[in-house]
Amino acid sequence: MMFNEFFVKGMACLGAGIAMIAGLGPGIGQGIAASKGAEGVSRNPDAASKIQSIMVLGIALAETTGIYALVIAILLIFVKG
Repeated sequence: MMFNEFFVKGMACLGAGIAMIAGLGPGIGQGIAASKGAEGVSRNPDAASKIQSIMVLGIALAETTGIYALVIAILLIFVKG
């Protein structure tokens, strides 16, 4: 079954939109990590540097999911769209 070019472009844009839904997860995760980090520092101010370094590492790992989703969306739009 052959698809015309408009169908392929439409499906590529739809896929890019669905891929960007994955940006919600890192945003929520980073917000939770920042709140728990602030809570940890408020409970134990002496461990602030250790808590901050672990929190920044966790946020960086969470951000990679959003970046991968953005790369996939850009590829779908500019290569297939």
